[in-house]
Amino acid sequence: RDNFLLCKCRTGIFRQSTAASSKHIDPVPHRLAQSSSRTPSWVGFGHGYRVDLNELADAVHEKGALLFVDAIQGLGVFPLDVTQTPIDFLAADGHKWMLGPEGAGLFFTRQEHLETLQPMGIGWNSVTTSGDFQNECLNLRPTAARYEGGTFNVVGNTGFRASLELLVNHGIDNVSNAIHETTNNVIERLKQVGCTIQSARDDKHWSGIVSFDVPGKDPFAVKEFATSRDVVVNARNGHVRISPHAYTNETDIERLMEIVNNC
Repeated sequence: RDNFLLCKCRTGIFRQSTAASSKHIDPVPHRLAQSSSRTPSWVGFGHGYRVDLNELADAVHEKGALLFVDAIQGLGVFPLDVTQTPIDFLAADGHKWMLGPEGAGLFFTRQEHLETLQPMGIGWNSVTTSGDFQNECLNLRPTAARYEGGTFNVVGNTGFRASLELLVNHGIDNVSNAIHETTNNVIERLKQVGCTIQSARDDKHWSGIVSFDVPGKDPFAVKEFATSRDVVVNARNGHVRISPHAYTNETDIERLMEIVNNC
């Protein structure tokens, strides 16, 4: 869930990073001076640029600010150990790379920030007396459960658990390696027919999102042509965007290349 929309920071405001949809992210520390918190995307949805969270956290903390990460385009592709990467908050819906149903996601906060991040949607499930409807106590739970105001999305959470178990059992490193191999394969095929790749592909910044241009073709026209043939691509930031996952196979790649060659 987008829990960060239901919270506010007692020490100031959250400022959404406009760089999240840009091709490159440049976490220059002086840009953080006027904000108590920054909320960038771990992976940009447009070109798929992946920011180094350790470097970004250092830059944010150097200015005395907090880092709230939108991880929806990264979790499910890359491992993230919050005991090693010093982010302060994280939120992600489960329906993208984590393969879960819409409406079920996750939220993380460090224990020491519970009194800093104030819930805005307090409900019966946010308090220590949850379930005791005769008690008007408003003492918030001493955990991140305070941000879950109402009844759980049982069906969504059940599906989300199954998808997470699938990924964990397969091994997130195996998933990441499969996506890396597939995207590299696709990129080589696209280059062979003259497409221009817009996504960063170095080890530090690659992701499962590949953005490219088909010579002489409007990306929305490519998307429409692909859709008419039951091939899913998207158009973002003036380019064609694909997001192959670990299950993408050679047949899928061949169908994509047919679209690119014939659109």
